[in-house]
Amino acid sequence: MTETLKPLTGIRVIEFGQLIAGPFAGCLLAYFGAEVIKIEPPGQGDPIRGWRAVENGTSFWWRSIGRNKKSVTIDLKHPEGAALAHKLTDTADVVIENFRPGVMESWGLGPQTLKQSNPELVYARISGFGQDGPYSAKPGFASVCEGMSGFRYVNGYPGHAPVRPNLSIGDSIAGLHAAFGIVLALLGRDRHQSGGQVVDVALYESMFNLMEAVVPEYSGAGIVREPSGTTVTGIVPTNTYCCSDGKYVVIGGNGDSIFRRLMVAVGRPEMAEDARMANNAGRVACEQEIDTVLSEWCATKNSATVLSTMEQARVPAGPIYSVADMFSDEHFRARGLFERVEIDGRALEIPAMAPKLAETPGGTQWPGGEVGEHSWQVLQESLGLSEDDYAGLRERGVI
Repeated sequence: MTETLKPLTGIRVIEFGQLIAGPFAGCLLAYFGAEVIKIEPPGQGDPIRGWRAVENGTSFWWRSIGRNKKSVTIDLKHPEGAALAHKLTDTADVVIENFRPGVMESWGLGPQTLKQSNPELVYARISGFGQDGPYSAKPGFASVCEGMSGFRYVNGYPGHAPVRPNLSIGDSIAGLHAAFGIVLALLGRDRHQSGGQVVDVALYESMFNLMEAVVPEYSGAGIVREPSGTTVTGIVPTNTYCCSDGKYVVIGGNGDSIFRRLMVAVGRPEMAEDARMANNAGRVACEQEIDTVLSEWCATKNSATVLSTMEQARVPAGPIYSVADMFSDEHFRARGLFERVEIDGRALEIPAMAPKLAETPGGTQWPGGEVGEHSWQVLQESLGLSEDDYAGLRERGVI
């Protein structure tokens, strides 16, 4: 049976990035069929191989973010290594890098250099603050960029320090933007014969893209959106409530007809008919009154009862899940959100990747492998390197 082609089958990507943003973009492209060749420094490879929980010297995170990639070790600081990497980019459609601006140029691997021999190359650059502008040289970790994007300001409780989600969300969102930008550039190149181009992705701009109406509300009405805890400013009711069993649920009853059903379900039909609360603007004015009623009702019921009641009333509601909850949920399983791979004979589950494509779906072919596992295969097949040449490069520490 012929394997189903994936949407990016035939696209070759050289990934120079490390840690999260660049590798996440490469992971997305590899999942949907691109051949991703990851360039890692000889020795320990990408630092993310050793981050967080580790088994037998390799992090579980690497098994996910390194999936479907071919690992090639090259010392880019060595002139021979940089020259070798340049030759590889001549065979590629895409380059991804997430070093500080100017680092790739210092190795002779900047876009202007590479495009001289490969004018069709799409060159994606991910940095904290972009490739130009007064902040371009600043270190751009996700934590800093999330703060400057406006995201952290609205995240948390009034009067308290802004809260950080326990994820490197700025890196992941930047990786999503990079993958999207790459696919746009490839589409433009192939549809309009426009040649390659640079895709400039900044972490703070990627998070800034999520700011919804924050900018026009400030420009048009002078409103600065403030943090609002577990609620969302200007939309009522939508909140998180604690149940009698100590578990939390989210209830979103902010549609007019939904709100009426919600109030009937919690035994307050008079609020369902209250003209003050007939639309969202009115409910915003009555937010404290509504939330008090819902909080008190949830506190008398266990979470299963709350959710069952909401389901019967056709009110959007759901539990707050930990990863353990996800693993035991039948819907997660039915939707195929966990993919099983094997590491040294032991099963490991890693997350599937969205979106779902009906005819050309993505998938995991293999988990993140060992450092330099594909060096010989790639360099021999792509560049015609002989065994003697390969051995010489290894002896000189180039690979």
